[in-house]
Amino acid sequence: KCDYEYYILNQPSVSDFEYDLLYKQLLKLEEENPEFITPDSPTQRVGSDLTNDFKPIKHDVPMLSLSNTYSESELLDFDRRCKEGLPKNEIPEYVCELKIDGVSVSLKYKSGKFFSAATRGDGTTGEEITNNVKTIKSVPLIIYNDEFNKIDFEVRGEIYIEKEAFRKWNEERELNGEKTFANPRNTASGTIKLQDPSEVAKRPLQIFLYYILSNQIELKSQFENLNKMVELGFRVNPNFRLCKNINEVLDYCKEWEKKRDELPYEIDGVVIKVNSLKQQKILGSIAKSPRWAVAFKFQAKQTKTRLNKITWQVGRTGAVTPVAELEPVLLSGSTISRATLHNIDEIKRKDIREGDIVIIEKGGDVIPKVVEVDLSQRSPKSAPTVPPAVCPVCGHKLFQPEDEVAIYCENFECPAQIKGRISHFASRTAMDIEGLGEQLINLFVDKGFLKTYADIYSLKDRRDELIQIERLGEKSIDNLLSAIEKSKEKEFDKVLFALGIRYVGAGAAKKIVNHFKSIEKLISASTEEIESIHEIGESISS
Repeated sequence: KCDYEYYILNQPSVSDFEYDLLYKQLLKLEEENPEFITPDSPTQRVGSDLTNDFKPIKHDVPMLSLSNTYSESELLDFDRRCKEGLPKNEIPEYVCELKIDGVSVSLKYKSGKFFSAATRGDGTTGEEITNNVKTIKSVPLIIYNDEFNKIDFEVRGEIYIEKEAFRKWNEERELNGEKTFANPRNTASGTIKLQDPSEVAKRPLQIFLYYILSNQIELKSQFENLNKMVELGFRVNPNFRLCKNINEVLDYCKEWEKKRDELPYEIDGVVIKVNSLKQQKILGSIAKSPRWAVAFKFQAKQTKTRLNKITWQVGRTGAVTPVAELEPVLLSGSTISRATLHNIDEIKRKDIREGDIVIIEKGGDVIPKVVEVDLSQRSPKSAPTVPPAVCPVCGHKLFQPEDEVAIYCENFECPAQIKGRISHFASRTAMDIEGLGEQLINLFVDKGFLKTYADIYSLKDRRDELIQIERLGEKSIDNLLSAIEKSKEKEFDKVLFALGIRYVGAGAAKKIVNHFKSIEKLISASTEEIESIHEIGESISS
């Protein structure tokens, strides 16, 4: 009860000293009487068991993503569509909420007790992260409410890290000689997938909840929904607002675009929802997003810095992409030292040159890009950018296919292409080989251990050689070999996607596999058969 008052209600009835004393007494009692330990005990927030596998959890109600809007006219268009989709005399009201720049999660409660947590995943199926979410002290483990402690329900929200907490935590890591992280959102995303809950507990995760679902209760509006969660002790962002019309929505968006930097956490926009749950049901959803809600995304933040050098990066398909090496500059909470330049046509169009002062922005507040050049500060000695004639990695000739802006390295055995292909193959969304990351792939390719996908599955034959490599050791190599072996159980669509066939993304791979069911049937299929699949065109089939 004291734990609930302290962390959930923020209204402690005892002093910090008394709380610590009671906590120690509880620890001692449970050590001496293990049968007294319950899952909702404050001592059980941080488990000692490692999570070896984040098992899939199918969402009872899909966790849909939101359509994005970027302008006033798009919001007015959203309002028009909502009105047209409702009966004639029904005028929608809207609830506006800040769009927290974090990671979406679903929490389930059974008879008022915290039961499980899952990531959004693909919207239909997420991954279980129960033990990790349990470490967040503002997540109630038990609900003290006469109605809700008898029913099963689900709440959805966003896990995030506050800016100042992130800065301090990064400083501590730097002092300890540990790797620092790029920004709060990526850190939160990576943290909830750590295998050790005790490590998760060391990181300053926070949570805001924004939606409650249950077929055992009847709520009439999103505004009531949010207030009910506050009443139950869930941490809800306090800046939500009920708006009578779209003009009030526009005012809210403008207000928070100006005030966003005053907040202790990152936001990247506003979420606008039709308030009436009955009207939400009438409007319904399309395949991936609801018709009754949109996200209004703020303009990306910009800053100026010097472009020191243009380097050329070779990807897994052989595409040679220009990268701006920048004078490091702080933007949206992270230090930016590189930005994409897309292709040589883009460089020519913007007339980007080495030594220029450039304006950069984080597109979607995530990926940095060069927007334009400040020509007033250009040196008279600067020269136009010329693309390389040969691959910067292997020295082979470059070529440019007809109707394409990209240039390519012709050498299929180019080390950079091999590294890119294997990195894609081993990635989480493909074969998900835990431990086979960029550094290890680079090392193994440079040593000649890896050239093809098949070589990954022959690494077990090199075990004795691998454990002799500095900083690897027996345990980490055995874990890697175990993860490689486990990847053989992956579904066919994951394998097809992992092969890195051009134009075959995760969605296309799933459609193809759903049609052909087996590798044998796909191999024997004609081009026409492949093209007959919905949304699979000539470029994919060829």
